[in-house]
Amino acid sequence: MKYYIIAGEASGDLHGSNLMKALKQKDQDAEFRFWGGDLMSLTGGTPVKHYRDLAFMGFLEVAKNIRTILNNIRFCKQDIRNYRPDVLILVDYPGFNLRIAKFAKGLGIKVVYYISPQLWAWKESRVEIIKKYVDEMLVILPFEEDFYKKHGVHSHFVGHPLLDAISNLEPIDPGTFKKENGLTDQDIIALLPGSRKQEVEKMLELMLSVRPHFKDYQFVIAGAPSLPKEFYEKYVDDRVHFVSNKTYDLLRCSKAALVTSGTATLETALLNVPEVVCYRGSKISYAIAKRLVKNIKYISLVNLIMDREVVKELIQDELNTPNLINELSQIISGDKRSVMLKDYELLREKLGGKGASEKAAEVIVSVV
Repeated sequence: MKYYIIAGEASGDLHGSNLMKALKQKDQDAEFRFWGGDLMSLTGGTPVKHYRDLAFMGFLEVAKNIRTILNNIRFCKQDIRNYRPDVLILVDYPGFNLRIAKFAKGLGIKVVYYISPQLWAWKESRVEIIKKYVDEMLVILPFEEDFYKKHGVHSHFVGHPLLDAISNLEPIDPGTFKKENGLTDQDIIALLPGSRKQEVEKMLELMLSVRPHFKDYQFVIAGAPSLPKEFYEKYVDDRVHFVSNKTYDLLRCSKAALVTSGTATLETALLNVPEVVCYRGSKISYAIAKRLVKNIKYISLVNLIMDREVVKELIQDELNTPNLINELSQIISGDKRSVMLKDYELLREKLGGKGASEKAAEVIVSVV
């Protein structure tokens, strides 16, 4: 069968690659054409566009790049028309993917949505688009199945694919990791500032402001695959190091982490690293988002899934040096660290164990 997959972000590239591997096991003659990243390319198939050319964050950035976005949509539609896949698989990325779903359905192509947009947080009206143009909705968070049921949409809870990715990791020795990456013997505080240039610049300055208060630790920046190594050089010195494309290994060797809101907050928790969640957007983008997002108490997936505060979220004005120092101190040692690690065990239980990629592949193959 011919599979056309669209993943517009780094996390989508990871989950898309694991889904492709699972599809290959069930359909040995599977043929892939995709929008994604390096991990999907390694899996095989024909890449169309890299997600780094698609990732625009915030209302202002989207507005500035609207011509590029519209050109990408037109190009994608023509590419699908030419390729004529048996099934279109959409991985999150709703602003783009929901438009493509409508188009593909009009061509009579089966449409599967893997990893639901966060419609339970905002733009709930988009459920009607999914009802009309998506043949199968595959959800990865336990409460999403009930959300769609409430709106008359049948969905499949397949579990969270991060559990698959993490369960496949080879064991790692922290001492060897430090030596191979030019690090010292000091305990590591990992910095995960995001994957987009403007986001990283904003977050790293704040994260690194705590350094004078943690002199017994080394800080290590997790480089995003979408940004060149040279971009990070201005932040590196004797106590601030950089590793690229090794985020999971870095986290597994770290004492604690400062993490920009997003999928990385859940990855950090599932790798059992105490964390502080950080977020600061432009004042305009944040004000707009606050008006649009409704009935959501948290921004991190960890807290949303657990429906209570497990990890501290420092948002907008609360994200400042004194608060970062206070929260980081509490998760490096003491009761708060112990409680957080116990909560992480409950989090893994709620997500239902590994096997999401295989379950998703079963549904997709049955559709086509």
